[in-house]
Amino acid sequence: MLLIAYGISFICALLLIAALFLYFRTRFRARVVSLFMLAAFAFLGAYTVKMAVAFWIRFSNVTGGDAVYAALKSTAWAVAQTGTTLGLVILTVLMYTKRQDLFLSFPAVKREEAGRDADA
Repeated sequence: MLLIAYGISFICALLLIAALFLYFRTRFRARVVSLFMLAAFAFLGAYTVKMAVAFWIRFSNVTGGDAVYAALKSTAWAVAQTGTTLGLVILTVLMYTKRQDLFLSFPAVKREEAGRDADA
């Protein structure tokens, strides 16, 4: 039952990441991105890695000779958990400070013509 729940969570997270990728592609072209959505994307990415590591741990057997392999799994889980926690903290702070409408604005990148560079 737990593996079914992990599987559904993993598939939903991947679908959401794909949808958010399209959203961010449009928003980065407009040079304005919602900080709340960016934090949600970071949380979702870390959560997806966490689910992938959960499958990896669940479907592999670690024996005594595989200490490096076990340490790698543990480190991957710790990194994913840290990212998930950080994403949740940022989302919580934004919600409770009522700052869900914060946006990051990126300045336009000015492209100089190749002729100007050659003249200088």
